[in-house]
Amino acid sequence: MDKYVITISRQFGALGRTIAQHMAMELGIDYFDRDIVEETALRMGLPVSEISKEEERAGGFFAEKRYPLGMGPVSMQEELFLIQSNIIKDFAAMQSCIIVGRCGDYCLRNADRALHVYVYSPYEKRLENCTSILGMDEKTARDMIKDVDKARDNYRKKYCKDMAGVFDNRDICIDSSKFGAEATAKILCGIARSVFK
Repeated sequence: MDKYVITISRQFGALGRTIAQHMAMELGIDYFDRDIVEETALRMGLPVSEISKEEERAGGFFAEKRYPLGMGPVSMQEELFLIQSNIIKDFAAMQSCIIVGRCGDYCLRNADRALHVYVYSPYEKRLENCTSILGMDEKTARDMIKDVDKARDNYRKKYCKDMAGVFDNRDICIDSSKFGAEATAKILCGIARSVFK
C-alpha cells in the first residue's frame, strides 16, 4: 500500500487516542500525538523537561488538555501552531501514520492520500469513560469535558477559519460509544484499507 495518513480529531472522553493506538497496531503504522509536542520542543530549542515544568505550573496533565498550546502570549501560540503544522506535514511526508489532534485534518487538508476522522460520543458515555478509564472523579470529569471541548472548538475556530465547523474537512464522523474503542478502530481500519488499497 502506498503512503497515506489518517487524522483523528475527537471530543474529550470519546477515546480518540485509544482508537488511534488500536488502529496503529492493526495497520502496522505509527501514530503521533505527544511526539508532536516533543518535536516542537526540539525545533524550538527547548528541553521537553522545561515544557513539562511549564505544564505543571499551569496545572499538570489536565491543564495540558485544557490548553494544548499553553497559556503564553498570542505570538507564542501562533508560533507553536505554525511549528506543529510543519511537524505534522513532515511526519505525514515521511511515512504512513496516524496524527491525533492539533488540527491535523486542517494541516493536511491538501494531502492526496488522507482520511480525516472525527470521533465523538454522547456526554454521559464520555463522562463514564473519564471516570472509569481515565480515573477522574466526577466533578473533574465534568469540568474537563466542558473545558476541553470548548478549548478545542475555540482553537479550531481560531486557526482553521475556513473549516471551523465540526463536519468541515472530515471524511468520517463516528460515535465510539456504539462500538467501543477496539471495534471502532477495526471499522476505521477496514475503511482505510478500502480507501488506500
